[in-house]
Amino acid sequence: MSTFWTEVLNAAANHSFQLTPGDLLSPLDMVFPNVPPAPGMPCAGEDRSIYRRGARRWRKLYRVNGHIFQAKRFNRRAFCAFCQDRIWGLGRQGFKCIQCKLLVHKKCHKLVQKPCSNEHVDPVEVKDDANGESTLGRASSVRSRAEPEPPLPETPPAPAPPAPVRPEDLEPGSQRQYSLEDFELIRVIGRGSYAKVLMVELKRTKRVYAMKVIKKALVTDDEDIDWVQTEKHVFETASNHPFLVGLHSCFQTPSRLFFVIEFVRGGDLMFHMQRQRRLPEEHARFYAAEISLALHFLHERGVIYRDLKLDNVLLDHEGHIKLTDYGMCKEGVRPGDTTSTFCGTPNYIAPEILRGEEYGFSVDWWALGVLTYEMLAGRSPFDIAQAADNPDQNTEDYLFQVILEKTIRIPRSLSVKAASVLKGFLNKNPVERLGCGENGFLDIVNHPFFKSIEWEMLEQKQVVPPFKPRLEGERDLANFPPEFTDEPVHLTPDNDTVIADIDQSEFEGFEYVNPLLMSLEDCV
Repeated sequence: MSTFWTEVLNAAANHSFQLTPGDLLSPLDMVFPNVPPAPGMPCAGEDRSIYRRGARRWRKLYRVNGHIFQAKRFNRRAFCAFCQDRIWGLGRQGFKCIQCKLLVHKKCHKLVQKPCSNEHVDPVEVKDDANGESTLGRASSVRSRAEPEPPLPETPPAPAPPAPVRPEDLEPGSQRQYSLEDFELIRVIGRGSYAKVLMVELKRTKRVYAMKVIKKALVTDDEDIDWVQTEKHVFETASNHPFLVGLHSCFQTPSRLFFVIEFVRGGDLMFHMQRQRRLPEEHARFYAAEISLALHFLHERGVIYRDLKLDNVLLDHEGHIKLTDYGMCKEGVRPGDTTSTFCGTPNYIAPEILRGEEYGFSVDWWALGVLTYEMLAGRSPFDIAQAADNPDQNTEDYLFQVILEKTIRIPRSLSVKAASVLKGFLNKNPVERLGCGENGFLDIVNHPFFKSIEWEMLEQKQVVPPFKPRLEGERDLANFPPEFTDEPVHLTPDNDTVIADIDQSEFEGFEYVNPLLMSLEDCV
């Protein structure tokens, strides 16, 4: 037995637990039994307060003398308009006005005397805080780049995109590379704000995978490119854990980026929860425990997940969970480190993010509390669905106010231990939140709500899941929303004009092949 689990069991031995009636399941309890009368129609008993909402990042902007500066990363030669020195170095080395395109060092941006000169760009709505910082929604910042940028001084021409590497072009013994021609596109299974997800088959082995397709034209902003690279790194890390979707390979074309990842056939918890009012406590406990192990794995490797929600919790063919979608992750976080990006899916954003505070891994445990509440109660703890007819309350700002100020009421139907774990995760003070104390993850393991969990067996997938999705084969898509699976599967033709505007050097080194999955394929 590992040292970690020995410590866990020793710690648990010092606690006494008592089983409550709420922990016992009736033989009549069933999970996900409902079927809608027609595709797109609600099920009997369906609570419409649980619906898909996309995650976003609110970019931090700095307003000085009419300029609206945003931190940027410069791969080409650029010079500060204030001190005339070159802007260079790792990370986002300088600031750029999103209206007049003025370039300055971060250290120089407050010293700029020249007012913003661009009179023809539509005004950008920003809210200043006490420090002169502002926030802007992602969609707005993308639209603010509608006009072409003036050429930078001494800018070399962008290198031509590298020709795709084919397996037959490689020397014997070198690592295999993939291209789009290696896969058969079968069906659309998902779509996000800037990506489409397909079910595909690797022609050589007939294995089925999911393929996340991202148009480069949508991620040419420096921050977008950083997020794609982070997602790739986390996919690589996640390949070593049973409850995280892992990566098979990455490749690119002049117009698109491709992530080939594990295909998880059971659908997501959002799809199932929309067909079931709520889950029995034992089932919610099982899912929450597996999610906890996945989050703990990421945290130990310096990754804040930041986008835990029903949509991103998948069920495999056996009924185990797998977290997916790492586009909101923050990597490189050491113990005690914090970050400040305002991001997430609105209903799951932690209070410390809304307060504008620096935060760490605490935000993931808050999101797990929201998700566990949804599983147990069948609705959000910040349910404002009844305010749909009131424009003043049916807003994002009102939701954030509710998260910050509303006292969370636990349904009386839940057991004492379930109520206790929800109060622990949903503590508005991150210092006192369950999982954030001195003992960290051990406090979650030792909580009475999880007393019946055999953690070491669970981590090895030796605990039988409480629900097994009904599947007729590895290509069965019955657990995926028809609004996706009914879409045409083809990719739109490339636009040479759009491709010409893409700096292909930004995506150098994107190609990747998972050596573990490769060795398994070679055994076929």
